[in-house]
Formats: sequence, structure tokens, C-alpha cells
Amino acid sequence: MKNASDINYLTYLETIITESRRDKFIDILSRRTKHFTVAMEDVYQLHNASAVMRSCEIFGIQEMNVIEEKYGKKIDKEIAMGAQKWVDVNRYSTTDACIKDLKSKGYRIIATSPHENSCFLEDFDITQPAALFFGTERLGLSEEVLSQADGFLKIPMFGFTESINVSSSAAIIIQHLSSRLRNSDIKWQLTEEEILEKRIDWARKSIKDIDFITQRYLETV
Repeated sequence: MKNASDINYLTYLETIITESRRDKFIDILSRRTKHFTVAMEDVYQLHNASAVMRSCEIFGIQEMNVIEEKYGKKIDKEIAMGAQKWVDVNRYSTTDACIKDLKSKGYRIIATSPHENSCFLEDFDITQPAALFFGTERLGLSEEVLSQADGFLKIPMFGFTESINVSSSAAIIIQHLSSRLRNSDIKWQLTEEEILEKRIDWARKSIKDIDFITQRYLETV
């Protein structure tokens, strides 16, 4: 059930942003999903992590998970091109913590790897929520992910090259699976509560002096 105070706060914030911006938020959120989420394990090249975030934003994946066990990272704003404002990033200090948290939320752990038991994109079961794990550019996914994975996924390739850049791989997989999802009868949309939460979050990010604006609102309730 929606919280009345949150709805009132949102209504107040939306008197400050433009109607077109409000309508844009509503439209985009109607096409966002948490049915799939993306996890990146110790990606060494910063621009690759940022590019994957951009793919998540473009193709409607609301959450991205970043494991920072070996390499501390920050999002490269130039590459992400503002995507960091619209995609939620969950950060973990260990791979195990990330896997446990995602499993507790009902996600299958899917390792994107040319594993002998990997299935191709077109054969992947999209009916169940899945966390898509991508590994480092140099070494791929860790044994910890591979040993705890519920399944393996790979991109069909027909050339001499047997590997693909992690950001390119993520873009292909996210686009393919999200497209299949939206053309299915699966209930993949965000809940009403999740949409309300993001409308408030995005409105806040669109307003200058938001702390002052919020304090002014609180003084009226």
C-alpha cells in the first residue's frame, strides 16, 4: 500500500518540476524492470563499468550491482552520460555478500561465460528473475561465482575471436533479454511502491536546493 505522506511529498515536488519532466519519469518507469539485474565482478577498466551502467539505463534495467573486492571504483560520469542518476547501484565488498543478497531477493545467479553447460541467449529461460554476472576483462568470472551459479549464459559467436569486450557483451545480452521480456506475458514491471519511490528520487535529483525545498515542505505538514 502506498504511504500517504510519500504521495503528498511527491505531489509537492511535482509542482516544482515541469509537467513534461513528470510525464517523462512516469513513462520511463512504466518500462523499467527489476526482473533482471546486472552484477559486475571487479571490473578493472573503469570505462567498462560505466558503459555497462549506460546499457542498463538505455534498456530499462533499474538496478546494477558492483563488487569491489579487488578494485575500488567510481562511475565515470562522462562514459555513463548521466545514467548514474537513473540506475540504482548496489555496492558490495565481497562476491559472496553480493551473491547471498541477490539470492535472498529471489534471483537466480547466472554466469555469463563460455562454460560447457552454457545456454545460448535465445534458449535462456526468462520466466524467473535472474542476476546476470559479468567478470573482469582479463580473467573473466571468479571460481566463486562459477561454483555458485544456477546457470550459464553465452552469446553465439561465429568468427575466429572467442571473446568479446565485457561492455559489448553486457549490451548485447541486456538488450536481447530485455526485448524478449517485454514481448512476453511475464509480469516484469516495477511495483506501484517501487515506482512511487523512484518518482520521488528522480524528482529530488531534478530540483536545486532540494534540502531547502524539503524543509519548507515539512514545515507545512
